[in-house]
Amino acid sequence: MFDKILIANRGEIALRVIRAAREMGIQSVAVHSTADADAMHVRMADESVCIGPPPGTDSYLSIPSIIAACEVTGAQAIHPGYGFLSENANFVQIVEDHNLTFIGPTAEHIRVMGDKITAKDTMKELGVPCVPGSDGGVPTLEDARRVGEEIGYPVIIKATAGGGGRGMKVAADASEMEHAFMTARSEGKAAFGNDEVYIEKYLTTPRHIEIQVFGDGKGKAVHLGERDCSLQRRHQKVFEEAPGPCITPEERARIGDVCADAVARINYTGAGTIEFLYENGEFYFIEMNTRLQVEHPVTEAIFGVDLVREQIRVASGLPMSFGQDDLVINGHAIEVRINAEKVPEFAPRPGKITQFHAPGGLGVRMDSALYDGYSIPPYYDSLIAKLIVHGRDRPAAIARLSRALGELIVDGVDTTVPLFHALLAEEDIHSGEYNIHWLEKWLETNLQG
Repeated sequence: MFDKILIANRGEIALRVIRAAREMGIQSVAVHSTADADAMHVRMADESVCIGPPPGTDSYLSIPSIIAACEVTGAQAIHPGYGFLSENANFVQIVEDHNLTFIGPTAEHIRVMGDKITAKDTMKELGVPCVPGSDGGVPTLEDARRVGEEIGYPVIIKATAGGGGRGMKVAADASEMEHAFMTARSEGKAAFGNDEVYIEKYLTTPRHIEIQVFGDGKGKAVHLGERDCSLQRRHQKVFEEAPGPCITPEERARIGDVCADAVARINYTGAGTIEFLYENGEFYFIEMNTRLQVEHPVTEAIFGVDLVREQIRVASGLPMSFGQDDLVINGHAIEVRINAEKVPEFAPRPGKITQFHAPGGLGVRMDSALYDGYSIPPYYDSLIAKLIVHGRDRPAAIARLSRALGELIVDGVDTTVPLFHALLAEEDIHSGEYNIHWLEKWLETNLQG
C-alpha cells in the first residue's frame, strides 16, 4: 500500500480523495494554484504545494509542476480526480516514466476510449451494443449525405475528439446536413484541434443511462448497476440517480454483465463508466469515461462501497475487496449538482460566500469545499457542491432531497438551488417520465420563456 499520494485536482473531488486516504492511513499531498491558497483541500491535506498561477493551464494542467510536486514531497502515486488531467494518456505515460503510480487505467485504455471512433469500434468487438452509424470518420459532405441516407434521418454529427456537448450537431433531414456537418467540423477543430467527425442515428426520446464498472487490471471486473443522468442542459448533467427509474432488474443484469465482461477482457484497471442512450428497451453505447465520475456518490450510496478507496487499493496491487455477488442494491439515491450560476441565464457567478450551512440528517451527504468567507475563484468550473440523498425507495429519496435543499444555505453568490426546488414541483420528476430532451424543453417553457 502507498504511504503518500498526491491529488492532482481541486475542490470537492480533492477533498473526497483526501478523506478516503486518511481513512486508509495514507498521507495526502494537495497541489494548488495561487488562487486556491486558502482552499479547503489545501487546508485538509497533510501537505500542500503551490504549482502555479490561477489559470488551469499554468497550474492544474501543468504536468512538469505536478511531477515536481511528487518528487519534492515523496508521493508515490497520483490520483487525478475528474477533469483536468484525469483522461490525459500522455500524462499517465509521464507518471509511469517517473516511476510513479497513476491511480486509474493505463495510458492505452485512456487513449483508446478517448477517441470516440476507436472506442465505438472496440466496444463493437467486445459485444457492447452501439448506435447505428458511420464506420469511422466521415471526411466529406458527400460521404455524410450518403451515411444519412443509409441509416435514415434524423442523424447527429459528432466530433471524434469531442466532449461536453461541443462539436455535436443534429440534422433533422437531408436539407440540414451541410450546415450541421460543417458546423460540427469547425467546432471540433476550434475546441480540440481535430475536425474529424462521425455520424450516428439520432434517437428522438432516449434516456442517458450509464453503467459503473470496476476492474482489477488482471482480467476480473464487476459492474455496479446503472445511473440515470437524463436531466441535462446543453449536454451537461444536473440531476443523477441510481438505480434508473426505468430499468428493470433483468435489463440491469443483461447490460451490466455485457459491460463487466468487456472491461474484464481488456484488463481494465480501476473505475470506469460506460455511457448509453436507452430507448424502447435497447441500449446504445455512446462513450466510456476512463475515470471517476462526478456522480459516483449515488452508486456508493446504494451499494455501500467506497469507490475511491477501491481505486487506491487496486492501483497499489491489492485485489478488489468485493465480487459481483457482493453487490446488492439497497434503496435509491439522487445527486443534484449545485453550481455558482445565475438562473435562468446559467451564467457563472463567482464571489465570496458570506454564509454556508450544509444540510444533514439521515441519508444526506454534502460533497463541497465551501466554507464561510471562502471566495469562489473565477478561473475554474462553476460546480461548488453536490448534494446526495439516499432513501429506502425513490419517493423517500425525493422527499429527503426536498427537505435537504430546504436546509441548505449558500449566501453571497447565486446558485442553481432554485432550479431544483422548481423541478421537484413537477409531476414528471416524481414519476420519472423524462428523457434527455425534457429539461431543455422545460427550461424554455418555465424559466426562459
